[in-house]
Amino acid sequence: MKHRIYLVGLLLGIGFAAISQRAEGQVPAASFRAMLTTYCVTCHNTRLKSGGLALDALDLQVPTENADIWEKALRKLRGHQMPPPGSPQPAQRDVDSFVAWMEGALAARAKGPTAGYVPIQRLNRTEYAASVKMLLGVEVNAKEVLPQDIRVEGFDNIADALSVSPAFLDQYITAARQVARLALGNPNPRVSGVKYSVAANQNPQTPLPPGTRGGIAFQHNFPADGDYQITIKDLAVGPYSNALETQSTLVILIDGRIAFRKAIGGRADLALVDRQAGTGRSQIMQRFSKIPVRAEAGRHEIAVAFIDRSHVASDENFQFLEPYNGLTGGAAALNRRSELRDAIEIVGPFNPTGISETASRDLIFICEPKPGEPNGEESACARRIAENLAHRAFRRPVTAADMNRLMPFYERARRDGGSFDQGIEQVVAAVLASPQFLYRIIQGPKDAAPDTGFALTDLELASRLSFFLWNTGPDKELLALAETNHLSRPGTIEKQVRRMLADPKASSLVTSFAMKWLNLTDLDQVVPDPVLFPKFNDQLRQDFLAETEAFVDSVFSGDRSVLELLTANYTFLNERLARHYGVSGIFGPQLREVTLDEKQRWGLLGKGAMLLRTSYGDRTSPVLRGAWVLDKIIGSPPTPPPPDTATDLSQKAGEQPKTVRARLEQHRNKASCKMCHGVIDPIGLALENFDATGVWRTTDSQANAPIDASTVLPNGVPVNGAVELRAQLMDRPEVFVRNVTERLMTYAVNRRLEYFDMPQVRVIVRGAAKDHYKLSSLILGIVNSDAFRRQGPPADANPKSNGATLTAAK
Repeated sequence: MKHRIYLVGLLLGIGFAAISQRAEGQVPAASFRAMLTTYCVTCHNTRLKSGGLALDALDLQVPTENADIWEKALRKLRGHQMPPPGSPQPAQRDVDSFVAWMEGALAARAKGPTAGYVPIQRLNRTEYAASVKMLLGVEVNAKEVLPQDIRVEGFDNIADALSVSPAFLDQYITAARQVARLALGNPNPRVSGVKYSVAANQNPQTPLPPGTRGGIAFQHNFPADGDYQITIKDLAVGPYSNALETQSTLVILIDGRIAFRKAIGGRADLALVDRQAGTGRSQIMQRFSKIPVRAEAGRHEIAVAFIDRSHVASDENFQFLEPYNGLTGGAAALNRRSELRDAIEIVGPFNPTGISETASRDLIFICEPKPGEPNGEESACARRIAENLAHRAFRRPVTAADMNRLMPFYERARRDGGSFDQGIEQVVAAVLASPQFLYRIIQGPKDAAPDTGFALTDLELASRLSFFLWNTGPDKELLALAETNHLSRPGTIEKQVRRMLADPKASSLVTSFAMKWLNLTDLDQVVPDPVLFPKFNDQLRQDFLAETEAFVDSVFSGDRSVLELLTANYTFLNERLARHYGVSGIFGPQLREVTLDEKQRWGLLGKGAMLLRTSYGDRTSPVLRGAWVLDKIIGSPPTPPPPDTATDLSQKAGEQPKTVRARLEQHRNKASCKMCHGVIDPIGLALENFDATGVWRTTDSQANAPIDASTVLPNGVPVNGAVELRAQLMDRPEVFVRNVTERLMTYAVNRRLEYFDMPQVRVIVRGAAKDHYKLSSLILGIVNSDAFRRQGPPADANPKSNGATLTAAK
């Protein structure tokens, strides 16, 4: 009897609890329905369907039935893009309550898949170059040998955009042959020359040897042991140059050792030019033409520079003194000293004597046949080499079928009279041209049912993890764990993630992920007007890139909070960039960490790279800057403008010059424009104190008017300038972290995110909060998610996901 009473009571309790839960869900749903009706349904209803959306037809009691639509709506609300400016706005606390409730509802009762489908994909050119370097130790300039990849949301590793055409295939095969020749070397190569542009190789992230100045450093691949000639094309000894007035000493270093040293300039050279003019200048330059050097095969570090003697030893600097700033060493002083111009040319080899052991050959030749050994021993060694290469290149155990496809390349070369090395060269080329190397494919377990989701195998997981963190295939340790099915064991993958993040190859997260997410890889797309910005040059553009890469790397490699990307009070400067920013006390071409006193320079919003990329050649663009912040920082990109939208703010000839703000107001006053520009422009106007090249200013020099950086953000909060804008962005730190996580996950899984990924993103962000949003916490959250560890069904097997990507919401 007691048991029956207990059972009845338990059932009643469950019933009351269920009723209570339904009631609790209905109360907020009803109140939120009222808010939507008041502020949203006026436009988004079944009759008007503005934007193709009818909110009055959606049931708030079961939001998961339309999760794709609600995720798009949440993104618009977070960016304050809906309701549009000029329309009645709900209170921010009501918006926040609705967003929190909807996110919880979508997560608690999620339906459908938990992972998207990633089709077969080829290696993009960055992954190809990184994989070749890891496999063979050969540095490949991917831009020179392979075509540009299509970008999706800034990334060039999205699977469904990495298709292959016959032209692509030809280029990959040509690249394979070229790489194989470089890796093996040639004991009797033809004499050839390579030029290294001075401008292209003045990279502040590649420092010159200590004690040198005014030169370049680069890597050169010497095809064989032998004699080479180095020619320096121009040392600024033109007819009107005064570079010869001061003696300088030029040195050439190979792997840090001086291979050549000779003086230029001084009284004797100056007198020679005075007496013989052009003939004298030619005689001086002959000293630096066809300079003989001896080098062994392989890739070596070359530096061509001047010895940096003390400037105090010369009286030339006194005219460049600045009050309270010491010796400036500016551009005017440099023209009294010799400097590199044009290019450095390396020609050879002459009298080649064979091939020394190189890093590439060490990776390839795990065995070498001895002279006089029977052909069977030689063939066995070739087979071992082929199997080792294929194992590492194919990212899995090698099968008999693999070897049956590879060994004929070696055998054919030997039958045709080629040497053992030439046979191996053919094998290397065949491995690099193999679909098993060039493509990544997820097939899942052998028992996986077609058109269903499944967990990745350990080998697939190893490849996905390695390309995510390193941009290349797994190394020996990671591959061994995958082959023994130990990678998916609890705790193992976390150890591997931390190991891999500590490896220098993890710098690809800066160059291939962060710089592309931030759209800062193409700074040459903006060419500042030399009349308006006479101090800007290509070297400064390179400094912008180097500064941003070094800054992001300091956050990533130091495993700091990703919030420091916005708030860090330091950056990386050299003398040229410091002068541009108005920072004193920095000398020399090398970047170094500098604490910033001026808060407007903190974080990404103060970086010259971002400020240049979001400008035009003749002016700033509050529209581009506002859209950049909405997209890259907030994660709510504005709707692209219609094709016929007028974007030209140029002033008519003879018209009184106006500030960019005043010119922009003429467009924003139109109601049709204000819907978007009312959200975009206020954010960009807060950054107006930075000119188009990132220089801080208080006056618009063209309009001769003070800069007004005051504005009211879309959430109704007034701000004045970059510092207050950043403070508002940091008022909701999880918004930025969520956007970083979305971009990281997109990059990691090689596909656009879809509505069913978003609850996982939010879980990762909440989990990382306890670690102050460290990068490693976000990465571990992604790596442990279903989105990363599983493969979803194809789009045609999941009709709702087809076309429902979050890209459509952007």
